[in-house]
Amino acid sequence: MRENITHNFGKLYEPLKALAIYREAESKNIYVEAFDMDKNGKPINAHPLSIQESISLAKALDTSEEMRSTFLEPEGLMPHSVLYINRSRNAYAVWKTPAQKVRLLFKEGLSIPNGEAWVPPMIWKANRNSLSVFALNTESNLTENTPLCAAPYFNVYNDGKVCLGNVSIRLPQHCSLEEFMKQWQVYFFNSFFSHTLTNTAIKGNIVQLWQKLIGTDAPFPLEKLIPLNKTIKDLNR
Repeated sequence: MRENITHNFGKLYEPLKALAIYREAESKNIYVEAFDMDKNGKPINAHPLSIQESISLAKALDTSEEMRSTFLEPEGLMPHSVLYINRSRNAYAVWKTPAQKVRLLFKEGLSIPNGEAWVPPMIWKANRNSLSVFALNTESNLTENTPLCAAPYFNVYNDGKVCLGNVSIRLPQHCSLEEFMKQWQVYFFNSFFSHTLTNTAIKGNIVQLWQKLIGTDAPFPLEKLIPLNKTIKDLNR
């Protein structure tokens, strides 16, 4: 025996739109057709999904509390250090830091003492799971066409990506932009530099360079940086 259980529903939702998604067999191009619904819940008025309908659909899908996120949202005004921010599904931020004195940690076998040293101006790009770093040979008049240099550190690949080893990355689900940048810098400088992943980190011997800089007030020698075939705008992708 069939039983009508609709009286148990908290709310009644009536069909509003229907979507049919078509895919071309060879090129895999997608075409979306939208249907309005008549009073009986049957699809009518087939038409290509419009831009306005797409926007409305995106907003409807993003209204739940679970989907709303403050991840990478600034706590106040946008920090001056931020160059790019993308808060889409694969959210990331790109920011700069000036030449500064920081504490660096080195694996014992490198014969470089742990200690403070000046590092060059840097460009950082990170998402929830990965970090890339680059150096700059200037701090003034940055534009999207400013060339990037290889980061003069151990544990960094040719493309700037950092080998995080067994570092446990723990970023809050709703991490603010400021906290996000701060935490990544802490992760980077508080991990032990242990191995070279490229022969082009600097001009010269990277071990000898840091042996000379650690524990001194000597500025980082920018002439040692190696330019890359990449500019700041290349990071916004």
